[in-house]
Amino acid sequence: MPTVKINGTKINYMQLGSGPGADREDLVMVHGLAASMAFWYYHHVPEFAERFRITLYDLRGHGRSGMPPGGYSAHNMAMDLRQLLDHLKIDRAHFVAHSFGGTVALHLACMEPRKFESLLLLDTHISAVRGLAGITKWEFGEKVQEIFDRNNLEIDIRDPFFGYRLLTKIAQLRLGGGKIPDELKKLVGPFVLGRNSLRAARQWLRLMDTTRAAEELMVDDGLSIQRFEKFDIPIMAVYGERSQAMMTGEYLLRVWPGAFFRRIRNAGHFFPVTHPSDFIRVCRQFWDGSIQSEKPHRDGEPRRRHFRSDRFFREGDGWFFHTRESVPRGPFPHFKFAREGLQAYIATSVLLRDRFAVKVL
Repeated sequence: MPTVKINGTKINYMQLGSGPGADREDLVMVHGLAASMAFWYYHHVPEFAERFRITLYDLRGHGRSGMPPGGYSAHNMAMDLRQLLDHLKIDRAHFVAHSFGGTVALHLACMEPRKFESLLLLDTHISAVRGLAGITKWEFGEKVQEIFDRNNLEIDIRDPFFGYRLLTKIAQLRLGGGKIPDELKKLVGPFVLGRNSLRAARQWLRLMDTTRAAEELMVDDGLSIQRFEKFDIPIMAVYGERSQAMMTGEYLLRVWPGAFFRRIRNAGHFFPVTHPSDFIRVCRQFWDGSIQSEKPHRDGEPRRRHFRSDRFFREGDGWFFHTRESVPRGPFPHFKFAREGLQAYIATSVLLRDRFAVKVL
């Protein structure tokens, strides 16, 4: 497998789908912490390789890339990715990025927006969202805390970095031969899913114990909401319904009025591997420009805040969208007109909010 030295560190990568028809578009896939390029390889690459030339790589300290003493901030890893793209002469690509990989991709988008044909952001949590007023409480947080307590894990979900601590504790259990209950397995995909799970657990502990990764990762990620507001690239953000990162998804609704959002039902943080069919379908719809609404609201069910793609629906020959108050607006003769109508509604709402906002002293 080819490697290249970037920022003093060996970076392992792979390209697929570059045979006949090599003029196809590029797709770059960025995995999250404690994973590797294998996260994408088995479920997703076979589905996407006919359409794209795919570039996979291992983040520094992961997979078969080098594990230097430092350089593990999201910004620095975005610099790694930028140099890898330059080395491979990829000027522009579609990006798919999961979890911390999404943070890396967002840093790159802030630095090099012209490299992005599109961005699929998967269950990425952003530091700037923590503590913001109006963010919905994590609906499944209490249930997750109960799981931790039942299994004697001294982890508090109110800790903004509890996910990192959970990975470390499960890795220790895995290597110690301890049994991992099914309810915990659903929360820690890399160490219990797939043929490389034991190696991933061992590598994560080595990363935490022998490098500065812990102190460099468990800090503010340096991303600014103000910089996001200037993005002018096609974006779709996909979140697991039961994931803590849903709070970021709900806030980004306000930031990217032109983006699409999708919730994966009954799924947690690792939905790309636990719900691959749902994930692959959403990717194809996004790239094809055929995103449609999810199932309509049923009588007797509680209404939920809509993700953008949930807000469109079709009745007869017309398209409609829901306001935040779940009031239908339409009909529109075509989906794109409904989407433009929603964008205009959001822009007007923001303008009115800012104009009539009252400062409380």
